[in-house]
Amino acid sequence: MGQNGGADARVGRFGAHDPGPLPPGPRPCPRRGRTPRRQTSDRLVLPGLPHKGRDGARPALGRVAAEATEGNWTVRGTSKMRRMSYGQGEPPWDPWKPSSRQPQRGSRSDTPDWAALAEASEARNKRRRLLLILGGALATVAVGAAVAVAVVSANGSPEASNGPSSSLPGTADLPSESAATVPSFAPTSAPPPLDPMDFISSAAKDKAPISADTLFPGTQLTVGTNVYKKGPTADTAKCASAAQNTLPALLTKNRCTRVIRATYTKDGVAVTVAVALFDTTAQATKTKQEADKKSFITSLFGKGVPSFCRETICRSTTNSYGRYAYFTLAGFTDGKDVTAKDTKVFTAGNDLAQFAFRQIRRRGVVQAAAAADQ
Repeated sequence: MGQNGGADARVGRFGAHDPGPLPPGPRPCPRRGRTPRRQTSDRLVLPGLPHKGRDGARPALGRVAAEATEGNWTVRGTSKMRRMSYGQGEPPWDPWKPSSRQPQRGSRSDTPDWAALAEASEARNKRRRLLLILGGALATVAVGAAVAVAVVSANGSPEASNGPSSSLPGTADLPSESAATVPSFAPTSAPPPLDPMDFISSAAKDKAPISADTLFPGTQLTVGTNVYKKGPTADTAKCASAAQNTLPALLTKNRCTRVIRATYTKDGVAVTVAVALFDTTAQATKTKQEADKKSFITSLFGKGVPSFCRETICRSTTNSYGRYAYFTLAGFTDGKDVTAKDTKVFTAGNDLAQFAFRQIRRRGVVQAAAAADQ
């Protein structure tokens, strides 16, 4: 305290300047007119300035001079306040740096330095972008090198030719784009099979040899469970001599060229099967269409087969296939007439008619296969 009741204005540690004794009388607060608080220590707390920071530390003012004016305090100094940083001077904590330490709880300040963190994040982003740019450039160089090696390998030589440009092929010698992009292949699909009917429809194409042995081979015929024994055979160019009743006239009219016959027997039933040859399919078909119930083939007997179907009632069939007409005549060898109840006679006639059809068709199949192999 001064002699006049005023407080001594001692600067103490805040500075060496002493403004002298304060004016007598009460001194109002610079803002609200109240008497400023007096400190018992040698530090001077100026009205309007913070006493302490959030962490309890007083701000360092450096060289400060205070002077008393009329009812106010004036602070003047030559130094500036140092900007506080995170951790009071310690380097900021960087979670991406192994050498950075995280501040402990209860430290002097818990406020991070956001500006420093932003600068560190921006530096990391710059490094990442730089690495991406360098990686892309290296990848581009590698791809270009691989393409160059492939081109050189395709050309067959890694060295450029020293020959003149006249050795290069002319424009006319280069292959066109259409020829290079459209390959041609040899046909791999097999041609359609030949129709066997084409070879048995006319004498001009039906050139395979034919006889009683080729049409009726072997000594017996098996159809399902039925076994028929082969008897006499006949082959004549006089077609009318191998027929009876109304059939000889039809054979002559339609220009029959040949008749081949054979007889088969089983359990007292005898069947004569005959195949008549014509030059065209139309002639054979017309013969079949004009035949009636009295158009019979003549039965063939001998070689252990007695005479049959000469004066008795027998069962007959007429059909055609291609340039061939085929007939059957079935009856009993003991001279008995055939009735509608004699199923074994009908069965024998049907078996021999089906056998003749298969033999005629087989001729077409064999000749078609031979022509396809040529």
